[in-house]
Amino acid sequence: MSEAVASSLPEILGRLKLIATRDRLDSLLDEAVRRDLNLAEALALLCEAEMAHREERRIQMGLSIAKFPYLRTLDGFDFAAQPSLDPKQLRELAACRWVANGDTLLIQGPPGVGKTHIAVALGREAVHQGYSVLFTSAMARLTDLVKAQVEGRLEDKLLRYAKPKLLIIDEFGYLPLEPQAAHLFFAFNRRYERGSSLVTSNRSVSEWGTVLNDQVVATAILDRLLHHSHVLTIRGDSYRLREKRRSGLIKANTSSATSGAIA
Repeated sequence: MSEAVASSLPEILGRLKLIATRDRLDSLLDEAVRRDLNLAEALALLCEAEMAHREERRIQMGLSIAKFPYLRTLDGFDFAAQPSLDPKQLRELAACRWVANGDTLLIQGPPGVGKTHIAVALGREAVHQGYSVLFTSAMARLTDLVKAQVEGRLEDKLLRYAKPKLLIIDEFGYLPLEPQAAHLFFAFNRRYERGSSLVTSNRSVSEWGTVLNDQVVATAILDRLLHHSHVLTIRGDSYRLREKRRSGLIKANTSSATSGAIA
């Protein structure tokens, strides 16, 4: 390679927006020489490096946009502590076919059993597989929509929630909703059979009428929300209370009483 070509190549790569190739050019060329690659093989090496860089950037951007509250993975989930969960079923959900189909996933169980962990882990899997994801808590979503309605920006806000391929709504059911707020909260018309939703709740669907303060509204919402759906029910002990029980700070039957609320 002539000195003129060598000096101009980084600029050319920059103009072509091949940033990873430009930044690693010397090391990639050294690797090609060390492996005695021919021209086609060396070009493939450069292209693979560029594609890997772009894929990593895409994933990092998707994770940033998703706004997950923390890092959680399925590998980090303690299945031994939650025997009611089938690891095979979780692996099938991690394949994200339900996201591709626009289905709903409802994860229900008492507090502290890992619902949010699973929601975040599945959301991350969706990002890795190329789907846009947005994570929000139930109360944050409601507060956001109520504020937008007061400010006359409700349509814009609903459009924002309609855009992601997967919308994750965490911790539904901890506080009851006013009937009008319930209609606003479940404005899923734009997502129906187009985008997927994942909802975690400490209440079973039979209790949603109480949470929404309107059985008719609850039935209408569930009819649409669960039309194409998967339901994951966790019947286990709270991770947060387990250590307290071991230390004797609380009685062993506290978790069982809590678990009964979801049965």
